[in-house]
Amino acid sequence: MYIRVNGVELYYEVVGEGYPLVMLHGNREDCSIFDASSSVLRERYKVHLLDSRCHGRSSDGPLAYEILGDDLISFVAALNIDRPVVYGFSDGAIAALCAAVKRPDLFSSLILSGANTSPSGIRFPSLLLMCLGYLFTRNKYDRLMLTGPYLKKSDLEKIDIPVLVTAGEHDVVKRSDTEFIASSIPHSKLIVLSGENHSSYIIHDRKIADIMMEEDFFLKSTERS
Repeated sequence: MYIRVNGVELYYEVVGEGYPLVMLHGNREDCSIFDASSSVLRERYKVHLLDSRCHGRSSDGPLAYEILGDDLISFVAALNIDRPVVYGFSDGAIAALCAAVKRPDLFSSLILSGANTSPSGIRFPSLLLMCLGYLFTRNKYDRLMLTGPYLKKSDLEKIDIPVLVTAGEHDVVKRSDTEFIASSIPHSKLIVLSGENHSSYIIHDRKIADIMMEEDFFLKSTERS
């Protein structure tokens, strides 16, 4: 299915029945990365799987984290989704943060995997590869990660809904930045997964879904305020 928001056509799929959940993928990916997790989550949630602008089957357009956050806000409003849980991975997690800073009232809770608050929050080897990639290709996907986000403590403190923050033990995001996110959001919980990297427990893997189901008591995703 497609919906037009903010000047672009966004492709999305809906599976399952239950409380609404929106899932956002990372850089250069599409919603198919959640095939394993959505097969689990659909038993409890009505899962909205979204291709971000410039990704998958969605159309092209300007690309920045604030814009991705605005797309999420507009997507939820256009479909009249009532206070969904939002799951974001990597760039999707950053987009969810940007949206929640502006409109925390629009969501019931967030699950954020592998988010960073600035380019300096990425470990040096990965950041260097991004710089080299952009130097030779000038592609917008590396530019996105090198020019944002810039989220401050005062921004994160505005998110007054339950938030679960996850990261891999060997994540490309610095542990200090992950801990900064969790400590700055008032109602948050941090889980660092032993032996996992940035994406190993998420892409075509059900581990993140199992965590979300186990942490349902914390996220209060089946309760409406």
